Amino acid sequence: MDLHQLDTLFDGHATALAPALLGCRLTVVTVQGAVTVRLTEVEAYGDQGEDPGAHSFRGRTARNDSLFGPPRRTYVYLNYGIHRCLNLACGPEGTAGGVLLRAGEVLAGRGLAVERRGRDTGVKLLSGPGRLGQGLGITLTMDAAPVTLVPPEAPQPADPDPEDVAFLLSPPGEPVGERLWGPRVGVSGVGGGPEFPWRCWLAGEAGVSAYRPGRDVPAREVLERRQS
Repeated sequence: MDLHQLDTLFDGHATALAPALLGCRLTVVTVQGAVTVRLTEVEAYGDQGEDPGAHSFRGRTARNDSLFGPPRRTYVYLNYGIHRCLNLACGPEGTAGGVLLRAGEVLAGRGLAVERRGRDTGVKLLSGPGRLGQGLGITLTMDAAPVTLVPPEAPQPADPDPEDVAFLLSPPGEPVGERLWGPRVGVSGVGGGPEFPWRCWLAGEAGVSAYRPGRDVPAREVLERRQS
């Protein structure tokens, strides 16, 4: 997948963008410095009235406005009053769609990520959307920030501008391996059930989240369907 293909996928449905984000490199630049991760787990969320697990299901609000476009921007929300979760908005402007970033492998800036997390937990350092958001330095003020697509060979940012926050995303520079699909983690009701197996992750990655059902979702084995 090249830069143009990744860019085009942001104009489509979240279930098409989500698997393409696996293996991509995301760099978040703040005044503290830059942290770069390779994305290993994501969840897709759909449009108003389409996806009962999505924040957009009941329509547009001040809180979820970023999900409705334009694409290639962030959507940041507060979960359980403490976790700042990072999503990438996609789809035609005026329709809602986004991909929640759930886990990543640190490629650069590990010291800063560990400092933010409080301790080094190895491969689980940025496992789960709350830990990922904390390690990347995500704040609510970063909502609706532009996401800039850059080639895989782009150099790591140095000397960040204290006035700017940057989100840099590049396609994988090498094959990423097998992608697996299954139910979303901790999503209540129908949106967390087998009708919406919209969580996608890279097989064999130790940092991928353990599955847990949401409220009103029966505990069961994670159903996986393979994507070539």
